Amino acid sequence: MPWTSKQLLFLVAGFALNLMLLVHSRDDQSGFISIDCGLHANSSYNETKTGIKYISDATFIDTGESQSTLPSYGHEYQDPYGSVRSFPEGARNCYKINVTRGNKYLIRASFLYGNYDGQDKIPEFELHLGPNLWDTVSLETSIATDKELIYVPLRNYIHVCLVNTGSGVPFISALELRPLPNASYQTKTGSLALVTRNDTGQTPDNRTGYRYPFDILDRFWYLYDDLDDWTQLNTSSTINSESESESGYQLPSVVMSTASTPKYPSDSLSIIFSLPDINAEYRSYLHFAEVESLQLNQSRLQYIFRNGDRTFGPFSPPYLSTETIYSTDAWSTGVNDVNISITRAENSTLPPILNAFEIYMVKHFVEPETNQEDVDAISYIKSTYNIKRNWQGDPCAPQVYVWQGVKCNYQEFESPRIISLNLSSSGLTGEIAASISNLTMVQSLDLSNNSLTGPIPDFLSKFPNLTVLNLEKNNFTGSVPVGLIEKKNNGFLSLRKQRFVTYYRGY
Repeated sequence: MPWTSKQLLFLVAGFALNLMLLVHSRDDQSGFISIDCGLHANSSYNETKTGIKYISDATFIDTGESQSTLPSYGHEYQDPYGSVRSFPEGARNCYKINVTRGNKYLIRASFLYGNYDGQDKIPEFELHLGPNLWDTVSLETSIATDKELIYVPLRNYIHVCLVNTGSGVPFISALELRPLPNASYQTKTGSLALVTRNDTGQTPDNRTGYRYPFDILDRFWYLYDDLDDWTQLNTSSTINSESESESGYQLPSVVMSTASTPKYPSDSLSIIFSLPDINAEYRSYLHFAEVESLQLNQSRLQYIFRNGDRTFGPFSPPYLSTETIYSTDAWSTGVNDVNISITRAENSTLPPILNAFEIYMVKHFVEPETNQEDVDAISYIKSTYNIKRNWQGDPCAPQVYVWQGVKCNYQEFESPRIISLNLSSSGLTGEIAASISNLTMVQSLDLSNNSLTGPIPDFLSKFPNLTVLNLEKNNFTGSVPVGLIEKKNNGFLSLRKQRFVTYYRGY
């Protein structure tokens, strides 16, 4: 893979980043969610090199510890890499971030170990999106790593989770969400995990990485390393990147104003790289713009091949405008390497060009999330009673991380349902929360040994599947609801005065 060392080393200051562009960038971040993980609560700042406004992660997560990377590791990176949030406790710790359901997002999680714990021992852990595995995070001490995913949420929030697999304490440096045009990065099924995104038009001695404000969608563009057999072309004109179109990829002009072409006109442009998983499916997005003004007797016609098979063409890149060619179907090779080549057509007078490209792995997130009504109910219960248990992420999924005190019913291809809730000895005070009534599939409810007060609500008799109800050792007042008495009289309920412990037959 053409990843280079210091993957997130965006020394934007190396550009002539003028003040006008920087000021504009600070006013043009609509929809951006930029979270500095480990930043002090209620803090925010404008990142010095990009103008992006970062906020603390304190309102997005209940757990973890704020730490600082050692200065000797973080000085080359942008501001968010100076702090981390680590998670020494709990198997799974999750951020909850509100989004717009059905909209397309680029989600980026970034990591710089920087020996923040003084142990000089690099951890390995898993990154989950909701109940599904996103990727495994493997790191180096002084090198930042990012994981990117293009995803359309099915709910009005997402969970990004760090999962301890026994190979060290998970941590995270930054979380960023960027809205994308819904018509961009089309895929028939699945989400897209970034494998590589490269600017092929830079010269080898210019190792500049680009992001916002040069790219208004804040994608990271890296230099493609294998340029020995290529020659670079460029234009000083602005490239029209359809920035006003919802369907455009809105490619940065600074990337698209340069291109590579073979040193020898008869050669092809070949992109060869190793695939992270030979059994996975992939999608490629190749970006073209003609940067030379062709004469009437000149033409540039080219084909695209993948591992020797022609996949597109012939076509001519548009002059000073962008065109993105992408695979309409996901592809797989069954081998370790892939070779994507841009080849000159027979009747073309000029060799092929390529400005930039992106490769993504298709991710199929098949683990269903818990029923939304159950999620809403248990979330209200958590906030009402300020429950301190490590209730993180999805309540039921995956099954190995089901919330403490919660039991769920699992049916294939259906959302899990909460069927049991045990909040015994949880320090609950006040009345029985009305939100409990929305756990409509509950079979067992244990609220014993707390300091609950007020009347026993009638809705407890309305649960159609309830088989166990334990209200022992609380301070309720008033009479027992008629519905519960009727169930007792029918032989299903055993009630002891004062303690208010009730059991259904069979327990």
